[in-house]
Amino acid sequence: MSRLKVPVGLEDHIQGSQNAPYTLVEYGDYECPHCAAAYPVVQQIQEHFGEQLRFVFRNFPLTEIHPYAEPAAEAAEFAATYNQFWRMHDMIFENQSALDGILYELARNLKLPISDFSHALEQRRFSRKIEADFSGGVRSGVNGTPSFFINGKRFDGGHDFDSLARAIEAAAVPS
Repeated sequence: MSRLKVPVGLEDHIQGSQNAPYTLVEYGDYECPHCAAAYPVVQQIQEHFGEQLRFVFRNFPLTEIHPYAEPAAEAAEFAATYNQFWRMHDMIFENQSALDGILYELARNLKLPISDFSHALEQRRFSRKIEADFSGGVRSGVNGTPSFFINGKRFDGGHDFDSLARAIEAAAVPS
C-alpha cells in the first residue's frame, strides 16, 4: 500500500483541527468529474466526523486531459492569499461545468482584486506550489484523481460515503 511521502505541513490547505485523530488528504483536479462527484461526499465525511477529522486538499491537475484544471488551481491558490481558499475551492467544484469562463466571476464574487487575479493567472504565479503538490502526489503513488490518503496510507476503495467512512473508522494509527 502506498504511503503519503510529503507530510501535512504549513503549505497545505487544511480544514479541521491539527490534533484530529484522522487526517484525510485528497489529491484532486478541479476539472475532474470524479473529483466533482467526490466533493459532496467529502463534505458529508467532514460533517459526520466533525472535530475528529482534518481534511487536506492538494492540487493534482491532469493538464493533458483537463485544460482548465491548472487555471482553476491557480485561482484557488490566489484566493488563498486572501484567506478565501476554501470558498474558491467550493465554488469551483460547484461550477465545474463552466470553468472555461467562470473563474473571473468567482473571483469577483469573493471580492478579490481582479487586476491582481488576472496578472497572477497570466504569470502562473502559483505554479511552483501546484507543481510541488503534483510532485508530492506522484512520489506518493498518485496516478489519477481523486486520490485519498487516510492517516498517511493510500485509500484505494470507492469514493462513496460508506466506503470512505468505514476506512476512516478502521484507520489503525491516527496521525
